Amino acid sequence: MSPTDSVIRLLIAEDQLEDAEQLISILRNGGMAVRPQRPESEEELQSSLASQPIDLVLASQTCKLLPPPTVIGAVTASGKDIPVVITAAKLDADTVMDAVKAGARAVALRTRPEHLQQVVREEFAILEQRRSIRRLEAALRETERRCDALISSSRDPIAYVHEGMHIRANRAYLEMFGYESFEEIEGLPVLDMIAGSHANGFKSLLKELSRGGQPPKSLELEAQRSDGSTFDAIMEFAQASYEGEPCLQIIFRQQVIDPDVVKELDALRSRDQVTGLLNRQHFMGELDEAVAAAAAGSNEQALFLIELDSYATLLNDIGLSHADELLALAARRLESQLPEGTPAARFSDHSFAVLCQGNHTETRALAEQVRAGFQGHIFEVGERSLSLTVSIGGVQIGEKIASVQQVLGKASHCLQSALGEGGNRIELFDPAARDRAEEERIKQWVARIEHALKAGDFMLHFQPIISLHGEEGECYEALLRMKVGNGDLVPPLTFLPIAEEHGLMDDIDRWVIGRAIAVLATRQKSGRNTTLFVKITAYSLQTEGLPEWIGEQLKAHGVPGERLVLEIPEAKVFTNLKAAQEFQQRVSTFGCSLCLEQFGSGLNSFQLLKHVDAAYLKIDRNFMSDLGKNAENQKKIREIAEQARAAGKRTIAEFVQDAASMTVLFTSSVDYVEGNFLAPATPEMSYEFGH
Repeated sequence: MSPTDSVIRLLIAEDQLEDAEQLISILRNGGMAVRPQRPESEEELQSSLASQPIDLVLASQTCKLLPPPTVIGAVTASGKDIPVVITAAKLDADTVMDAVKAGARAVALRTRPEHLQQVVREEFAILEQRRSIRRLEAALRETERRCDALISSSRDPIAYVHEGMHIRANRAYLEMFGYESFEEIEGLPVLDMIAGSHANGFKSLLKELSRGGQPPKSLELEAQRSDGSTFDAIMEFAQASYEGEPCLQIIFRQQVIDPDVVKELDALRSRDQVTGLLNRQHFMGELDEAVAAAAAGSNEQALFLIELDSYATLLNDIGLSHADELLALAARRLESQLPEGTPAARFSDHSFAVLCQGNHTETRALAEQVRAGFQGHIFEVGERSLSLTVSIGGVQIGEKIASVQQVLGKASHCLQSALGEGGNRIELFDPAARDRAEEERIKQWVARIEHALKAGDFMLHFQPIISLHGEEGECYEALLRMKVGNGDLVPPLTFLPIAEEHGLMDDIDRWVIGRAIAVLATRQKSGRNTTLFVKITAYSLQTEGLPEWIGEQLKAHGVPGERLVLEIPEAKVFTNLKAAQEFQQRVSTFGCSLCLEQFGSGLNSFQLLKHVDAAYLKIDRNFMSDLGKNAENQKKIREIAEQARAAGKRTIAEFVQDAASMTVLFTSSVDYVEGNFLAPATPEMSYEFGH
C-alpha cells in the first residue's frame, strides 16, 4: 500500500502552528492524504501516542516546545513501531549524525518539498512493509498450528523428513508401517521404509535432494513395514518446513486400484464438470506456483479474469435450462483462442480465469486475441443463434505484486473497470509499467544524443584555470553541454551515463577533442597561447586508434600538442591501468599531457604516479568542502600539493566557492585554482588573465 492509497496518521512536533500547516500543505500537494495532530506539551504527546493510532512523527530539529530527543524518547517509551523523521532547514553531516544517534529514522529537508515528500513516502512504505511482515508471520504461525492439527487427524499417512530422517509423522503413517508411537521412528532413516528392491533408486533420490535437487511429485515403489512385509505404494513429495526448519513432506499411499484409474480420478477431481476446464480449486494451485515463481524473479506470466458481457440478458434470451450449454460453448471458444497447454478454469458462475506466459506485450496481444475471438462469433444455443462479447481484466504477475491476494485483487478491479466501461474491452494492470516508462525515457535520450552528434547540438563552455604564481599564458577547462528543446542546455551528467551504456562515448569523445583542437587553432591565429583541459572517459583509453586520430587533428590544425591536456579520473586510471599507460605514452609523442582528476580520493594516490606519468593533478573536490574552517581538509590539500611539487607535478584545486578557501590555497603549494567564485563556465573565453 502506498501513501496515496491510504491516510497517513501524522503527529507533528512544531513550535509554530504555521510551520506545521506548511508541512501538511507540502505533503498534500505531493498527493498524500494526511490526518495530522500537533501536541503542545509532553503530556499531550504521551497521551496521543497511547490513545491514538499514529503512523509517522515529524519532529522539527529546532523545536523548543518538544525537542527531538523528547519526542523520540516518548515514542520509544510507547513501545510502538512509529518512525520519527527529523525536519531540518539544511542537511549536513552533523544534522544527520545527531538524528541517527537520537534514534530518528531519517532527516528531511523542510525547505525542499520534493525531499520531504519522498522521505515521508519511503518511511511510510517501509512501515507498511514491517506491519505486513508481522501480519504474515502471525498468519503463518496460525496456519502452521492448524496444519499440524489437520495432519494429526488426517487419514493420509504423512511424515516430515529432514536430511533423510523422520522428524514428524502422524498416526496414519505409524499404523501403515506397524509402529505404536513416533518415538519408535524418530530419527529413523526413511530409507528403512523402502523395500530392498527399490532401496538403491531411493538412495540416489535422497542424494540428489541433498544437493539441492527438486523432488518428483510422486514415485511408485515397494514399501516395507516394521515386520518386514511389503506393499506397493505411491510416495508424494512436497517442500515444507517444520518448526522453522526446511524439510520434505512425504505422503505414502498404498496402491489398491489400477494406476490408470487413479490418474483418471485425479483428472476428474481437477476439472469442472460443465465446461471441462480446470476447476477453481485446482487453478488456485497453479496460480500459487506462478506467484511463487514471480517472487523468485520470473515476470513472464499474467492472470486474466474473463466474464461474459450482459450475462443476465443472455439467460433471459435462452432460458435458464440452456445456461450450462452456453458456458460449455464459451469454454470451448476460449480454449480455441489460447496456446495449447495454457491453464484455463471456470472461476465463478459465469467467469473464466487464464494463466498465460509472456511479457506484457505478448500477454496483451493474447488478451486482444481472446476478446476478438468472441466478438462476431455465432454461438448456437438450443434453437437460438447468439453473438456475445467478453470483458477481460488482467495483471502481469511480477516481483512487485507477488502475492495471490494482490494478483486476484488487481485482476478483479481491472475486470470490473472493463465491465463498467460498457464491456467488450480489455484492462490490464502492469506493475512494471513505470520501469518501461524509464526505458522509453532512455530511448528518447539516446535519440537526442544521436541527433546532437549529427545536428551540432553539442557545445563547449570554458572555465578559466588560474595560476596562483603568475605564470604566463591562459588555461581553460572545456566543459561539454548539449542543447535540447528550445535551446536549453543540459549538463553532461544527465546524458553521459546513458551514452556510455549505449556505446556512444567514442563519438562524443572524438567530438569534444576535435572541437577543442579547432578552438585552440582559432585562439592561436588570434595570438593567444591557450591551453585547454579536456575531459575524456575511460572508454577512450580502450578505443583503438584514438591517440593517432588526436595526432592527426593536431597536425591538421597546426596546434602544438602541449596546448592539449587530457583529463581522466584517478579511479578510472587505476581500474584501466595498462590501457592508461599505453594511452599516455602514445599521446605524449604528440606533446599532449595527462591530468588526473579527483586526485587524492584513493588510498595511495601517489603510488599511481609510478605507473602513469601525469603532468597535472586535480585535487578531489571533496577536500574543498568548507575549506576555510575544515582544518583536516586544509592539511590534506597542503600534503598533496607539497608531495606533488616534490614529484614535479602541478596541482589544481577546483570547485573554489568562497574567499576563505582562496586564502587557504594562497598559503599552500597549490599551483592553479578553478571555480565559480573566480569565474563561471561560459561559451566564450573572456577571462582577463592579467597580461
